[in-house]
Amino acid sequence: LIGTGTIGLSWCAVHLRDPTNRITIYDPREDLVSHIKSLLPLHLSSSTPTSSPSAETQSIETLLANGTITLAKTLESACSPETHILQEQTPENPLGKQSLWASIVPLLPETCHLWTSTSGIPASAQAQDLSASAKARLLVVHPFNPPHILPLIEIVPSPDTSADEVAFAMDYWKERGGRHTPVLVKKETKGFVANRLAAALFREACKLVADGVVGVKEVDEVLEESLGVRWAVKGPFASYHDGGGEGVNGGLKGFLRKFGGTIDEVWKDGMGGREGLKEGWEDVVVGQTEEVYGGVTERSLGERDWVTRRVLGG
Repeated sequence: LIGTGTIGLSWCAVHLRDPTNRITIYDPREDLVSHIKSLLPLHLSSSTPTSSPSAETQSIETLLANGTITLAKTLESACSPETHILQEQTPENPLGKQSLWASIVPLLPETCHLWTSTSGIPASAQAQDLSASAKARLLVVHPFNPPHILPLIEIVPSPDTSADEVAFAMDYWKERGGRHTPVLVKKETKGFVANRLAAALFREACKLVADGVVGVKEVDEVLEESLGVRWAVKGPFASYHDGGGEGVNGGLKGFLRKFGGTIDEVWKDGMGGREGLKEGWEDVVVGQTEEVYGGVTERSLGERDWVTRRVLGG
């Protein structure tokens, strides 16, 4: 692991759930030892590991003493010939990441998997100075913060990333005891998926506050008491599919037929309308939604309501 900021230490807690993992950490900060001893236990205690008792029962001193964690004094010493995965969490600087990879890839075995936890710099931009072999092994493994608690991991390959590398990353996280949900992002796009969705919602929230429609506290309350709960149970496509109701005229197609006019009016109000949406987008999203979720039934709606009450604590 290269970098021990918030994301780096959180990843460390995740990897420590597997008792077979041996983790080497490098960070140039002078207070690295005290930093890890101070903050890593907090991540370990809140990660509730299922496969290994070490995360909660062993002290950081013990993990260091028994070789579970090794602190490298130099970047070069961190990159050993036995390194299986190298995961970097360095500052969001394209040139900095290019320089990092260019300096460490020659020190790593040709079989080493190269992962970057960037929030928005695509693998193709980071790999510009690398060999074809290294480009094929580099991809984005982007968590939703903090990764030791939240399940989502976006796997974002570049056009040069090999299919085997993508499969390895997906399988690696699927096999971590079911604690994480890897999602393959098929094309590089700015901000990936979760951050784009969050940014779009945040922009509209800022606009509503700036226009005097509602205050900051009220926006948070609206989300916490409605969409936050709903989307914790089902995402927007599944939710709107349910909202269309049962039967052949229901589902997402029915929802768009009933409420499409209102959606269009909202989209036109400062959102650019349908600009940027490819022709035929409705058929694409309706078709995929029906294929994934099937028809809406009384039973499926009942299951949704039951889970929603559980989320609400009822």
